[in-house]
Amino acid sequence: MSDVKPIPDGYPRVIPYLCVDGAAAAIDFMVEVFDATERMRMAMPDGKVGHAEVAIGDGLIMVSDEYPEMDVVGPQAFGGTAVTISVYVEDVDATYAKAVAAGAIAERPVETHFYGDRSGMFVDPFGHRWNVSSHVEEVPPDEMARRSAEMFGEGAQREEAAQSG
Repeated sequence: MSDVKPIPDGYPRVIPYLCVDGAAAAIDFMVEVFDATERMRMAMPDGKVGHAEVAIGDGLIMVSDEYPEMDVVGPQAFGGTAVTISVYVEDVDATYAKAVAAGAIAERPVETHFYGDRSGMFVDPFGHRWNVSSHVEEVPPDEMARRSAEMFGEGAQREEAAQSG
Protein backbone atom coordinates (compact mmCIF):
# COMPACT_ATOMS: atom_id res chain seq x y z
CA MET A 1 0.00 0.00 0.00
CA SER A 2 1.24 3.46 -0.85
CA ASP A 3 1.49 6.25 1.71
CA VAL A 4 0.72 8.82 -0.99
CA LYS A 5 -2.59 10.58 -0.37
CA PRO A 6 -4.93 10.52 -3.39
CA ILE A 7 -5.98 14.09 -2.56
CA PRO A 8 -2.87 16.02 -1.50
CA ASP A 9 -2.91 18.27 1.55
CA GLY A 10 -3.67 21.87 0.68
CA TYR A 11 -5.68 21.05 -2.45
CA PRO A 12 -9.47 21.23 -2.60
CA ARG A 13 -11.26 18.52 -4.57
CA VAL A 14 -12.47 20.92 -7.28
CA ILE A 15 -9.99 23.34 -8.82
CA PRO A 16 -10.69 25.53 -11.85
CA TYR A 17 -7.82 25.57 -14.35
CA LEU A 18 -7.69 28.75 -16.41
CA CYS A 19 -5.84 28.88 -19.70
CA VAL A 20 -4.96 32.46 -20.47
CA ASP A 21 -3.36 34.46 -23.24
CA GLY A 22 -1.07 36.29 -20.83
CA ALA A 23 -1.03 34.11 -17.70
CA ALA A 24 1.50 36.26 -15.83
CA ALA A 25 -0.73 39.33 -16.23
CA ALA A 26 -3.80 37.28 -15.24
CA ILE A 27 -2.03 36.20 -12.04
CA ASP A 28 -1.19 39.85 -11.32
CA PHE A 29 -4.88 40.71 -11.87
CA MET A 30 -6.00 38.07 -9.33
CA VAL A 31 -3.41 39.25 -6.80
CA GLU A 32 -4.57 42.86 -7.21
CA VAL A 33 -8.33 42.29 -7.29
CA PHE A 34 -8.75 39.35 -4.89
CA ASP A 35 -5.67 39.80 -2.67
CA ALA A 36 -4.69 36.38 -4.01
CA THR A 37 -1.43 34.65 -3.24
CA GLU A 38 0.67 33.03 -5.92
CA ARG A 39 1.60 29.64 -4.44
CA MET A 40 3.88 28.50 -7.23
CA ARG A 41 4.80 29.06 -10.86
CA MET A 42 6.61 26.90 -13.41
CA ALA A 43 8.11 29.09 -16.07
CA MET A 44 8.79 27.61 -19.48
CA PRO A 45 12.03 28.30 -21.39
CA ASP A 46 10.17 30.75 -23.66
CA GLY A 47 8.97 32.75 -20.63
CA LYS A 48 5.40 31.45 -20.72
CA VAL A 49 3.70 30.13 -17.61
CA GLY A 50 3.53 26.35 -17.92
CA HIS A 51 1.61 26.00 -14.67
CA ALA A 52 0.86 28.22 -11.69
CA GLU A 53 -1.28 28.00 -8.59
CA VAL A 54 -3.09 30.98 -7.14
CA ALA A 55 -4.86 30.90 -3.78
CA ILE A 56 -7.89 33.11 -3.25
CA GLY A 57 -8.85 32.71 0.40
CA ASP A 58 -9.27 28.98 0.93
CA GLY A 59 -9.82 28.40 -2.80
CA LEU A 60 -7.31 27.53 -5.47
CA ILE A 61 -7.09 28.29 -9.16
CA MET A 62 -4.53 26.78 -11.50
CA VAL A 63 -3.35 28.90 -14.42
CA SER A 64 -1.28 28.45 -17.54
CA ASP A 65 -0.57 30.33 -20.72
CA GLU A 66 -2.20 29.21 -23.93
CA TYR A 67 -0.60 26.40 -25.90
CA PRO A 68 -2.57 26.31 -29.17
CA GLU A 69 -0.34 23.55 -30.55
CA MET A 70 -1.80 21.33 -27.78
CA ASP A 71 -5.36 22.71 -28.16
CA VAL A 72 -5.00 24.61 -24.87
CA VAL A 73 -6.51 28.06 -25.40
CA GLY A 74 -8.32 30.67 -23.35
CA PRO A 75 -11.84 32.03 -23.74
CA GLN A 76 -10.86 34.80 -26.15
CA ALA A 77 -9.94 32.12 -28.71
CA PHE A 78 -13.61 31.09 -28.64
CA GLY A 79 -15.08 34.59 -28.50
CA GLY A 80 -16.09 34.30 -24.84
CA THR A 81 -16.77 31.81 -22.10
CA ALA A 82 -19.66 29.67 -20.95
CA VAL A 83 -18.17 29.38 -17.46
CA THR A 84 -18.53 31.76 -14.52
CA ILE A 85 -16.13 31.61 -11.58
CA SER A 86 -17.90 32.56 -8.34
CA VAL A 87 -15.93 34.03 -5.46
CA TYR A 88 -17.21 35.11 -2.04
CA VAL A 89 -15.35 38.19 -0.84
CA GLU A 90 -15.43 40.34 2.28
CA ASP A 91 -16.45 43.53 0.45
CA VAL A 92 -18.11 42.93 -2.91
CA ASP A 93 -18.38 46.61 -3.78
CA ALA A 94 -14.67 47.24 -3.22
CA THR A 95 -13.64 44.05 -5.07
CA TYR A 96 -15.87 44.86 -8.04
CA ALA A 97 -14.47 48.41 -8.18
CA LYS A 98 -10.88 47.09 -8.05
CA ALA A 99 -11.64 44.67 -10.89
CA VAL A 100 -13.08 47.37 -13.14
CA ALA A 101 -10.19 49.71 -12.30
CA ALA A 102 -7.79 46.88 -13.25
CA GLY A 103 -9.36 46.54 -16.70
CA ALA A 104 -12.34 44.20 -16.20
CA ILE A 105 -15.52 44.81 -18.17
CA ALA A 106 -18.54 45.38 -15.95
CA GLU A 107 -21.17 42.84 -16.97
CA ARG A 108 -23.71 43.08 -14.14
CA PRO A 109 -23.53 45.82 -11.51
CA VAL A 110 -23.38 44.97 -7.83
CA GLU A 111 -26.82 44.66 -6.27
CA THR A 112 -28.48 42.91 -3.35
CA HIS A 113 -30.46 39.79 -4.32
CA PHE A 114 -33.50 38.16 -2.71
CA TYR A 115 -31.47 35.13 -1.59
CA GLY A 116 -29.23 37.16 0.72
CA ASP A 117 -26.15 37.84 -1.41
CA ARG A 118 -24.92 41.14 -2.75
CA SER A 119 -23.13 40.39 -6.01
CA GLY A 120 -21.94 41.63 -9.36
CA MET A 121 -20.37 40.12 -12.45
CA PHE A 122 -17.44 41.17 -14.61
CA VAL A 123 -15.25 39.77 -17.37
CA ASP A 124 -11.54 40.04 -16.68
CA PRO A 125 -9.17 41.40 -19.35
CA PHE A 126 -8.41 37.79 -20.38
CA GLY A 127 -11.99 36.73 -21.12
CA HIS A 128 -12.92 34.91 -17.91
CA ARG A 129 -16.27 35.79 -16.27
CA TRP A 130 -16.32 36.27 -12.50
CA ASN A 131 -19.27 36.58 -10.13
CA VAL A 132 -18.24 38.21 -6.85
CA SER A 133 -20.51 38.09 -3.83
CA SER A 134 -20.74 38.99 -0.17
CA HIS A 135 -23.42 37.26 1.89
CA VAL A 136 -25.39 40.06 3.57
CA GLU A 137 -28.52 38.36 4.94
CA GLU A 138 -29.53 34.95 6.27
CA VAL A 139 -32.81 34.10 4.53
CA PRO A 140 -34.86 31.26 6.05
CA PRO A 141 -36.23 28.67 3.57
CA ASP A 142 -39.86 29.84 3.85
CA GLU A 143 -38.86 33.45 3.24
CA MET A 144 -36.64 32.34 0.34
CA ALA A 145 -39.62 30.54 -1.22
CA ARG A 146 -41.84 33.60 -0.77
CA ARG A 147 -39.27 35.95 -2.26
CA SER A 148 -38.58 33.60 -5.15
CA ALA A 149 -42.30 33.36 -5.96
CA GLU A 150 -42.60 37.14 -5.79
CA MET A 151 -39.51 37.67 -7.92
CA PHE A 152 -40.48 35.23 -10.64
CA GLY A 153 -44.20 35.98 -10.69
CA GLU A 154 -45.45 32.64 -9.39
CA GLY A 155 -47.95 34.37 -7.10
CA ALA A 156 -49.22 36.48 -10.00
CA GLN A 157 -49.63 33.34 -12.15
CA ARG A 158 -51.65 31.58 -9.41
CA GLU A 159 -53.87 34.63 -8.97
CA GLU A 160 -54.43 34.89 -12.72
CA ALA A 161 -55.35 31.18 -12.91
CA ALA A 162 -57.82 31.53 -10.01
CA GLN A 163 -59.51 34.51 -11.66
CA SER A 164 -59.88 32.74 -15.01
CA GLY A 165 -61.04 29.44 -13.43
